[in-house]
Amino acid sequence: MGKIRYNKIQTDGFSFRLVKNKVFYCFVIFMSMIAISPVVFIIIKLVIKGIRQINLNFFIDNAPNTLEAMTAIANGEIIPGGIANGITGSIFMVLLASVMAIPLGVLTGIYLSENQDKVYANIIRNISEILQGVPSIVLGILSYLWIVINITRGFSAFAGSVSLSIMMLPLIIKSTEETLKMIPSTIKEAALSLGVPYHKVIFKVLLPTGLGGLLTGILLAISRVLGETAPLMLTALGSSVINFDVTKPTSAVPLLIWEFYNDPNLLDLVWSSSLFLMGFVLILNIIVKKMANKWVYG
Repeated sequence: MGKIRYNKIQTDGFSFRLVKNKVFYCFVIFMSMIAISPVVFIIIKLVIKGIRQINLNFFIDNAPNTLEAMTAIANGEIIPGGIANGITGSIFMVLLASVMAIPLGVLTGIYLSENQDKVYANIIRNISEILQGVPSIVLGILSYLWIVINITRGFSAFAGSVSLSIMMLPLIIKSTEETLKMIPSTIKEAALSLGVPYHKVIFKVLLPTGLGGLLTGILLAISRVLGETAPLMLTALGSSVINFDVTKPTSAVPLLIWEFYNDPNLLDLVWSSSLFLMGFVLILNIIVKKMANKWVYG
């Protein structure tokens, strides 16, 4: 009789735990849905408001002026033109910024990973963390004072890319350091025990092993600067035509969004440009993730 009662208590306790587990599981799903709902609503709003302007001309034509927009609206047509000057300018400046920031950021991250307890490494780490919290407008002002006034003597793509590269550095440094920390020390020790030079251990063993994490950090840095407007307003300024001259003003998609927002006749292009920027970042994420997985897992 006692055994039967014990089994019943045990069964009831197990059932109660299953119920609690189920309730908590449903609660987590519910809270997760609440957390992502703003993103879902934003995406839906962008698609509904911006898809009308998306066509071939949107990608190959320069931004229209106010008169062209007013004429199209009066005739009940979609606004002509596109954001080709912004797309090419964004890609151009991000590529320049990546050329400057990625090698420096990766090398700095390697140094911090290999010299974790040194005073100089701690100073660099603290500066990097402080730099990550500096508002982008402040970095734009610094780039204006350093580059626009003293080097290019005017607004330019180079000045814009410098401000973006400064923003990219902390993320690349941090991701590189943390990725290399997660690699088992036995891999490095095995390579050194075979007589492999130290620099080859870093570049031929550790970096390829942590490539997935490195690419993720670089991608996060690129994704962050793709949507920046404030530093570019003070450095690249903007351009109504496609420009690949590093010494001349250049447009970017965020700059065009700001210009469209300030013109009531071009508000429809705000939604389309924002939809493009979101989709571009999403596609970039997917491509880099696929590349990283293919590199790591073959």
